[in-house]
Amino acid sequence: MAEIVLDANIIISAAFGGKPLEAAVRAMSKHKVYISQEIKQELTTVFSKLSKKLTEEQLATVQEKINRLIETAILVDVNAHIVLSRDAKDDHYLSLCKEIEVDFLITGDKDLLSIPRDMLRKEGIQARIVSPHDFLEEEE
Repeated sequence: MAEIVLDANIIISAAFGGKPLEAAVRAMSKHKVYISQEIKQELTTVFSKLSKKLTEEQLATVQEKINRLIETAILVDVNAHIVLSRDAKDDHYLSLCKEIEVDFLITGDKDLLSIPRDMLRKEGIQARIVSPHDFLEEEE
């Protein structure tokens, strides 16, 4: 059983189906998935932006799926502080990966996906940063 962090963009995208949904479902059903208070806050912020683009019915469906994912995940306080990504807000994901010593960070974020593995290891992060598609391929 792997330990996994799902990027908020994957959680939001999962509500709309496709590879993000497949990856999130597989991660949640077969592995331990971790989130932090900061990720929950990011989800709330993104969700409020979505509310301007979706109907009430679509919003209710998306909110229900997101809530289900959040309820299933293990909530963690993050004490580690990593500064490594080109996008400073992504550093929280790296800090969470270090805190929990996860196996995978599943993301679609190009800034995170582009970080070389040796740089991660120098910071004490053993996680592999993968896209939903790559995660699903590894799981087969």
